[in-house]
Amino acid sequence: QVQLVESGGGLVQPGGSLRLSCVTSGVIGGINPTMGWYRRVPGKERELVASIDSRGSTNYADSVRGRFTISGQWAKNMVYLQLNSLEPEDTAVYYCNVSSYGVNFWGQGTQVTVSS
Repeated sequence: QVQLVESGGGLVQPGGSLRLSCVTSGVIGGINPTMGWYRRVPGKERELVASIDSRGSTNYADSVRGRFTISGQWAKNMVYLQLNSLEPEDTAVYYCNVSSYGVNFWGQGTQVTVSS
């Protein structure tokens, strides 16, 4: 069982920055485990924001590429998401995700609100 706890969300003005952190507990493994961030806007499905695998390969949604940066510390079971140049459209609940042995685990989510 893997447990995840996110932190770092909040209210920020357009153009501002935030850094989300996720600490995980439990054994993470498998052929190619990944850690990532998803977000959900009310009325819409949860979407991938960014992910990183154990080899360091990253993947970003087109809408955030160049503005957001994902990083991970596998030895400490932590993953981060740096959000820069935030836009009102980035307002959502952000969820940390771990894929371990083919099973997805989720955090409770942290709210990010971009508004003037």
